[in-house]
Parts: sequence; structure tokens; C-alpha cells
Amino acid sequence: MDSKDNYDNLLHLLKERFKTYMHRHEGLKWEEIQKKLKENKKKLESVRQMEESGGEPDVVGFDENSG
Repeated sequence: MDSKDNYDNLLHLLKERFKTYMHRHEGLKWEEIQKKLKENKKKLESVRQMEESGGEPDVVGFDENSG
């Protein structure tokens, strides 16, 4: 990530998208997803790149085996 502001802005955008499309991820909690993203900067960077390229990344499920 380029800066803390970019990081915070991306997480805010993802949170708003998560709330908007709750039907896509019933039973999941934003706090848990945010924690996973913060713990894995590579994944967060991938999501940032998807967003910048015009994609709209969103959560659609959770793999219980791999977390």
C-alpha cells in the first residue's frame, strides 16, 4: 500500500460494499474479514489492484478449512 490513508480508504470502501451486498455473504462478519485483510498485506494488495483495475472485489464465502 502506498500510504495509511490509501489503506484506510480501501478498507472503508470494502466495508461499505460489504454492507451494501449483505445477501452475497450471509453469516459473515465484516470485522473478521477486515482482520484477515490486515493480517495479510499480500491479499490486501491484491484486492487493491483489483479495485484499481475497475473490478469491485467483494466477499462471497469463507473456507472453514483454510480460514
